[in-house]
Amino acid sequence: FLISGDKQCSDIQVKELDKRASGQAFEVILATPAPDAKGDFPLSPPKKKDVSLEEIQRKLDAAEERRKNHEAEVLKHLAEKREHEKEVQQKAMEENNNFSKMAEEKLNQKMEANKENRTAIMAAMNEKFKEKDKKLEEVRKNKETKDPNSEEGTSED
Repeated sequence: FLISGDKQCSDIQVKELDKRASGQAFEVILATPAPDAKGDFPLSPPKKKDVSLEEIQRKLDAAEERRKNHEAEVLKHLAEKREHEKEVQQKAMEENNNFSKMAEEKLNQKMEANKENRTAIMAAMNEKFKEKDKKLEEVRKNKETKDPNSEEGTSED
């Protein structure tokens, strides 16, 4: 139907309430039905049937069962969450232990390499000292061999 201003159809009346740039507001008024015409929908709510004690008990039992199921589901969810937390904590501990082992192994390797280097340096220094000792011994021998000759020559004169 057409809406502009106040229009009236057979059962419906539409009033324009507010007109703005953002939109329009309308009031729709339905006409009162004729007293002899019966509507499809009853005006009074349907009558409640009498609820027996057994029905109430059955509903209470069902509600209790739902509550227990919900509680079991929540407990199951919490148990799963705790299990996950334990797994995460265990994994973190394992990673920490692995890191510690790797760090210890690297440190031991460095210490072993330093020890080997120190041993090699000491061996090289010992070898160097032995060579110097040999040279000194040779110089002494040469000196001794020269000195007795010169002493003999001076003692004969």
